[in-house]
Amino acid sequence: MKAVMYGGGNIGRGFIGMLFSQSGYDVTFIDVADSVVDGLNEKKRYPIRFVSTYGKEDIFVEPVSAVHGSNLELTAQVIAEADIMATAVGARILKFIAPNIANGIRRRMQAGGKPLNIIICENLMDADKLLRSLLQEQLTKEENIWFEKNVGLVEASIGRMVPVQTEKMKEGEPLRVCVERYGFLPVDKAAFKGEIPKIKDMIPYEPFGFYIERKLYVHNMGHAVCAYLGNYLGKEYIYQAIEDSDVQYIVENAMLESARAVAAEYNEDLQAILLHAQDLLMRFTNEALGDTCARVGGDPARKLSAKDRLIGASGLCLRQGIYPAYIFLGAGGAIYQYLEENGEEQGIEQATEVLEKLSSLEKTSKQAKGILEFYEMFLKRESVKEMKRKAQLLEAEKLKGIV
Repeated sequence: MKAVMYGGGNIGRGFIGMLFSQSGYDVTFIDVADSVVDGLNEKKRYPIRFVSTYGKEDIFVEPVSAVHGSNLELTAQVIAEADIMATAVGARILKFIAPNIANGIRRRMQAGGKPLNIIICENLMDADKLLRSLLQEQLTKEENIWFEKNVGLVEASIGRMVPVQTEKMKEGEPLRVCVERYGFLPVDKAAFKGEIPKIKDMIPYEPFGFYIERKLYVHNMGHAVCAYLGNYLGKEYIYQAIEDSDVQYIVENAMLESARAVAAEYNEDLQAILLHAQDLLMRFTNEALGDTCARVGGDPARKLSAKDRLIGASGLCLRQGIYPAYIFLGAGGAIYQYLEENGEEQGIEQATEVLEKLSSLEKTSKQAKGILEFYEMFLKRESVKEMKRKAQLLEAEKLKGIV
């Protein structure tokens, strides 16, 4: 059996490629990094290290090979011959690899190939819709008919945390990826074409929106709130930020707000989501991952977009009758960091413009008012403890029906 992993980076090697290999597939990576392609072809395997505060464990993923993405002929060939495929290149790179995937689909159709499922491992809502539109632009009318019938674009929810790999982590093994042990892969059951392949720790589920929103609005949102508060406090690492009792309290309650909203939206078991949130809080303390606040809080513009982790989560809460005070607090921190990173003046007027531009929120909306109330605390350089107290007060007022 043959698997193609488009993207040989941290998620490609550190998670999906590993699952493919452990499920009995020969794995071919497609990448444009010469060192990765050459290293995989030379050694035919690569090391993964599971790290935690309590120790480490090394395994090897094998057999593997690699194709350079600039080799259009070979790239199309391996896609045409694959039994399963996945992408993990970053949402912004999908448009650059779509022509190569389309060439593989075209060749597969011409050879009378069987259906192909492509698991999309990009941290983006509606990634399947984006990739579908990009591929449709590359295919003829006849090819599009075959594509719609035979190619499944399967969204995935990536829960494994894989930080930027440092030279210290690699310890002389340039292909090594250090990861946490968590390894479940929820995927959109309804999107598969033909038989669903048996892949280790893969969880086919529908409606898949539940897993997408649980990941984005509980995991990613909580992680981001932790990062923005950590940056505000001058902490370098996520584990250092979450060790602060006030930060931990805020992050935990922000995740609780989202958990309640997601459970209500999908009529899912709240207790199970809360247990997942508690597990996440413990995973955030993993010192050995060396995950930085800068990485987790990076690209605040994207994280403040209308459907992303902060604005999307707070909007879902409000629709479910939950006042998201702690999520608003985190969003205030994101705006503060956005203005700082872009060298713009800090101020309520500027923050209001950010919410209008990035989040599509009018200044009179409940979300904008709630976020700006906390942004003003960042602006005045108030303590995180005072921010926590403000959120507690708003929560109490909410229960009394004042907010």
